[in-house]
Amino acid sequence: MTFRFYTLGCKLNFAESSHLARQLSGMGYTSAKNGEVPDICIVNTCTVTDHADKKARQLIHKLHKTYPGARIIATGCYAQLKPDEILSLDGVDTVLGANDKFMLPDIIGNAVPENGFTNVSATSLQSPFYPAWSGDDRTRHFLKIQDGCDYFCSYCAIPFARGRSRSAYIEDVAEAARKIAGNGGKEIILTGVNIGDFGKRTGEKIEDLVKTLDNIPGIERIRISSIEPDLLSDDLVRYIAESKKFAPHFHLPLQSGSDGCLKLMRRRYTASLFASKVELIKSLMPDAFIGVDVIVGTRGETPEFFRESYEFVERLPVSRLHVFAYSQRAGTAALRISPAVPPKEKKSRSEAMLALSDKKLAGFTASQIGSRRKVLWEAKNDGGVMYGFTENYLKVHRPFDEARINTIEEITVTDNNLSKNDEE
Repeated sequence: MTFRFYTLGCKLNFAESSHLARQLSGMGYTSAKNGEVPDICIVNTCTVTDHADKKARQLIHKLHKTYPGARIIATGCYAQLKPDEILSLDGVDTVLGANDKFMLPDIIGNAVPENGFTNVSATSLQSPFYPAWSGDDRTRHFLKIQDGCDYFCSYCAIPFARGRSRSAYIEDVAEAARKIAGNGGKEIILTGVNIGDFGKRTGEKIEDLVKTLDNIPGIERIRISSIEPDLLSDDLVRYIAESKKFAPHFHLPLQSGSDGCLKLMRRRYTASLFASKVELIKSLMPDAFIGVDVIVGTRGETPEFFRESYEFVERLPVSRLHVFAYSQRAGTAALRISPAVPPKEKKSRSEAMLALSDKKLAGFTASQIGSRRKVLWEAKNDGGVMYGFTENYLKVHRPFDEARINTIEEITVTDNNLSKNDEE
């Protein structure tokens, strides 16, 4: 039996899909190669926006049309929140919730009832932490250290899909890192839903995790994925600045630069606190890449709130924005906020922020021309070209050379070797 994973959404989903694929391979299932018709299609969905739900439906429709004889199993956050809606789609016979996806190896060989099979545990029961890490590319590995979220921001449905915050123990994360190193992995990206909450229920701290991972032999570079600004301690920033392995690369969810809008969003910090974190990072690591999440058009975002947010972000010495137009999510507190921002205005605000992002990225990239940076070359051969990322997240390229795959090389950054970084 052959299978293929189709993963939408965040890096956490990718880590979990990769982990489950390894388990299925260990059971004797075979991952379908490009051009090969899979017997089983597993769709790991996202529900962060209405557009994410739509993408999942479109993908399932395409898979059923392309592989009419294949079994389709849907899982992930969209499956958690709307299992009946997904089960009603043509071709889908099994729906597993966000945490229930880890029962896939146990049920994949079972017969399916005529009316389909659904297993979606209530989020209140999603207490187990299931470890996962990606292993599809032997260079960079996404390592899951945390899951769920206790924040319940007014616009966000993820706590309803992923459940409460929970995390691994430090020693378990360290053991996974050792396995990755043993398999030849050079870079780890720590991922989760709210990784700054690491250890909240185990009595451990992310600062201690970072120090432990810094001493894992074989791992040459570590990145921290998105972390809430109020959970990014000054001590952690200072430690990363001195570390030889942790990269000068941060991803901070701002969402709005207006304190009035932050309050409506139920965020747990002010714009001034956010600015202080950026200032500290840049004072210790002037060449650090700082990506920032911004939401525009959330319910209650007045023109004044948007202007405050835009002007605040404009002043920040950040490298790139990830701009999201607000999407209504069922069950969230934001639905009780008035007024709603008209779609045309949301589009206009999104375009303004995206243009600002282009300006920020161009400025950061220009500042790095002529600098010496270390690149981890990746395995993909794109028409005779290979790519890699510097420690501060510049994407560069060179002619493909198989001998350079999974090696770190110091280069001079130039206009000729820079590539467009379209990752989020």
